[in-house]
Amino acid sequence: MLGSTHGTLTTHFRARVEACGETPRNAVHSTAAPAAEGAGPSAPVDVSGRPLHADVPDLDRFFRPESVAVIGASDAEGRPNTGITRQLIAWADRVGARLHPVHPTRAGVFGLTCHACVADLPEQVDLAVLLVADPLPVIEELAESKVKFAVAFASGFAETGDAGAAAQARLTAAVQRSGLRLLGPNTNLNAFEAFRDDLDGPAIALITQSGHQGRPVYTLQELGIRLSHWAPTGNEADLETSDFISYFAERPEVGAIACYVEGLKDGRSFLLAADRAARNGVPVVAVKVGRTETGARMAASHTGKLTGADRVVDAAMRQFGVIRVDGLDELQDTAALLARARKPVADGVVVYSISGGTGAHFSDLATEAGLGLPTLSRAKQDELHQWIPEYLNVANPVDNGGHPVGDWRGRKIIDAILADPAVGVLICPITGPFPPMSDKLAQDLVDAAEESDKLICVIWGSPVGTEEAYRTTLLGSSRVATFRTFGNCITAVRAYLGHHRFTAAYRSPFDEAPRTPSPSYRKAQALMRPGQQLSEHAAKQLLRAYGIRVPREQLVTSAAAAVRAAALVGYPVVMKASGPQLAHKSELGLVKVGLTSASQIRDAYRELTDIARYENVPLDGVLVCQMVEKGVEMVVGVTQDDLFGPTVTVGLGGVLVEILNDTAVRVPPFGEDQARAMLGELRGHALLEGVRGAPPADVEALVEVVLRVQRMALELGGELSELDINPLMVLPRGQGAVALDALAICR
Repeated sequence: MLGSTHGTLTTHFRARVEACGETPRNAVHSTAAPAAEGAGPSAPVDVSGRPLHADVPDLDRFFRPESVAVIGASDAEGRPNTGITRQLIAWADRVGARLHPVHPTRAGVFGLTCHACVADLPEQVDLAVLLVADPLPVIEELAESKVKFAVAFASGFAETGDAGAAAQARLTAAVQRSGLRLLGPNTNLNAFEAFRDDLDGPAIALITQSGHQGRPVYTLQELGIRLSHWAPTGNEADLETSDFISYFAERPEVGAIACYVEGLKDGRSFLLAADRAARNGVPVVAVKVGRTETGARMAASHTGKLTGADRVVDAAMRQFGVIRVDGLDELQDTAALLARARKPVADGVVVYSISGGTGAHFSDLATEAGLGLPTLSRAKQDELHQWIPEYLNVANPVDNGGHPVGDWRGRKIIDAILADPAVGVLICPITGPFPPMSDKLAQDLVDAAEESDKLICVIWGSPVGTEEAYRTTLLGSSRVATFRTFGNCITAVRAYLGHHRFTAAYRSPFDEAPRTPSPSYRKAQALMRPGQQLSEHAAKQLLRAYGIRVPREQLVTSAAAAVRAAALVGYPVVMKASGPQLAHKSELGLVKVGLTSASQIRDAYRELTDIARYENVPLDGVLVCQMVEKGVEMVVGVTQDDLFGPTVTVGLGGVLVEILNDTAVRVPPFGEDQARAMLGELRGHALLEGVRGAPPADVEALVEVVLRVQRMALELGGELSELDINPLMVLPRGQGAVALDALAICR
């Protein structure tokens, strides 16, 4: 029993219970720090103390409770809570849950006995739905009653400014103390929608931070595609998108997870959840808002969340196999295909049409998007020409000329294409209804799909969509994937083939993440200066600690010492001023290149120190460095992202990094395959392969540097704010890579 809190709660209800609206206005981001998933005493952690596995919440009793309390229930006409209560009663009946209305002043609601407070309920409940404006006092009462889950619809939290953010922080803290799990606040009724139970096959599980944005996926049920769950995460004061991804990835009925994401609560938990889905082979398809500054700003005003630096979010999703799409139509079509299609037996795509123009148009788009359209063998082409006139192209795309689809030849052609072992997907664009030809073609495709283990896709291009061939024949098939646009079909098929390639080769980087500090870390710690920028000399010592090669060099404090150092390093040399406040030495004239004599060394030393005095730049000395010329200039660095923590970047270096901004980014941990993939994403990748007679660069050495920098990011992430190796000179193949300059800023 709750004792003295009963009166407080009753007073709260009298003042607040009918103030809650039917649906929230907006969703916002919790300002409280999230609890680390999987971070229990025995949970494995990496070298920085972060968890290595996602903690999967047991949400069975959330989606299928045995008992539900509706706090603030109402049956008074015209009140927002009345409509919500009515819907919850219907939902509880569908899932077989006992529903208990709770209200301090009502004896009954819709014929059900009403209880004054949670303490008066006749049984412990699994789920409490809070129809109150301020859920905080109720959370504290629910904790004493051992309620497992709660849903808070109330708005007015972090989206309203500092006061709301403080209120949300208090709510989050109360939830963490209580032991229950909370959905919301600022969520809605989507979790309690009616799902069709007459549909078979793998289902789509839906996660949204804006309920309306999930409607296109929800209505897929009307096209015969099954949905199993809908999680509207709202503010994510406790339960977040990552929790639901982890949970859905373990559900046997879920074939794909579709997400509409405005902002992520915690980057690490998202990666762990995506990792769990990748391990289980469950595709995650996501629309992620924030590609532009305007979109990011709007998302922040709607959810109060960090949208994150979009390049980093995009790379992190790609790294862990999350399929990012832009439109809600792409979300529904891609998720539907991935949920229902069998694993491909081959990657080859054949385009089959009744029009040469249609086939050529679609093939152009598909090839440009990266789909592989293999040329059919001469034997296969001869076979197809048994039924297709010789003057028509059947190499791929296959043009049947139209007439063969109207008789027995149509099915023969389809079966012959599907029998080719190089073919995994047959795509048939039907740009418009042309009965009876299109009707017969649709039926043949459906019949062939029932007997084949290969994917058949149809694009039904009619803007009407009421045709019998579309509504009954194509949509009535669970084996044919039907689209309305070329673009959506190509996006979905590319994602389908890419997902299965990815999961077949996937090895979780968390399994290989370092768990104990390396000897390099202990050396590096002695070099760190909290809150300071290191001099180039000190930054290069940091690189040396991690086995990254730097030029032969000496730090000197006199012209005479500089001459001696040049003799030891070997002419020609480079001389550079070195100091903890120097970030752009070249712009100040503090770099001298190609020095070949003692007199040049002495003159350069005086000039460098004079400029430093004039610019009032303190120096720790002058570097006399080996001159390294022949190679490809690259940049490798570490930066801190608000969502994901330390990230690693690689790109074209020198002045090109500022002009072209040709870079790729990854979030540690990652393996050698991802390091190589980063290089492949660069527009200037050909420079590493050798152009205009230049020898190929030592890509192996570059990959090794990227992986060593990643180790630095993992081990020094809490101490290193920024690292910039620019240029990293990648020498010809077999000769390694040398960090010619480096900047390091400590946290």
